[in-house]
Amino acid sequence: MNFKDCMLHRGLSKSSAEKYAGAINGPLTQWGSAAGVLSGPLVAMDSPASYAVVRSQLAELPIFIERNARGHNMYSNALARFASYLDEGIHGDVGQDIEIIMNDPAVGATEKVELVKARIGQGAFRQKLLLHWDGCAVTGYKELTMLVASHVKAWSASSNAERLDPFNGLLLSPNLDRAFDRGFITFDKDGAMEVSPLLSEPQKIGIVPGMRVALQPKHQPYMEHHRDVVYLSK
Repeated sequence: MNFKDCMLHRGLSKSSAEKYAGAINGPLTQWGSAAGVLSGPLVAMDSPASYAVVRSQLAELPIFIERNARGHNMYSNALARFASYLDEGIHGDVGQDIEIIMNDPAVGATEKVELVKARIGQGAFRQKLLLHWDGCAVTGYKELTMLVASHVKAWSASSNAERLDPFNGLLLSPNLDRAFDRGFITFDKDGAMEVSPLLSEPQKIGIVPGMRVALQPKHQPYMEHHRDVVYLSK
């Protein structure tokens, strides 16, 4: 899914999505190229780390500072939204999953909207997780804008019904979400965290002994799948 379409699926108006996409494809790319910050179109970047460097360099350009102030921070907002787009991987596997959903004739329009929102951690799926957990499912951290609506059973392995099932989800802080998604941590039947021996220095990313999650019976089939298929036990 391209940047503009991602903005539309996030609920931005057509005019706003076009404004941000136009800024990335037009002036921001032109300014970066002229200053030697970019060697190609900004929209072609796919590495969040590399983009972070370019973003900071763009923000220091005199023309950016002047035009951004005149445009009421429109250009800095465009850069921030593109950063979110890259961080979430919407241009890669997520984008492909969304394309499949949108092209599936067996899925109705309303369900397509909810599935797309669920795939990018938004919509009813996220709202149900917020209501259930009221914070990070493991730490209790309550800054909701920082928390990720994470699927337990991978999207690719789930049916459409499972993809929307809140019991196939955990609300996690970003570091725990990344470790859980990549199989470096999982949870046993009683909710105690298990840490993969392949994860080095887990304490440095906030993973410490005794962490657990309060699982309900409806969570168990999904978590069992995670332990059997995703978790890196050795």
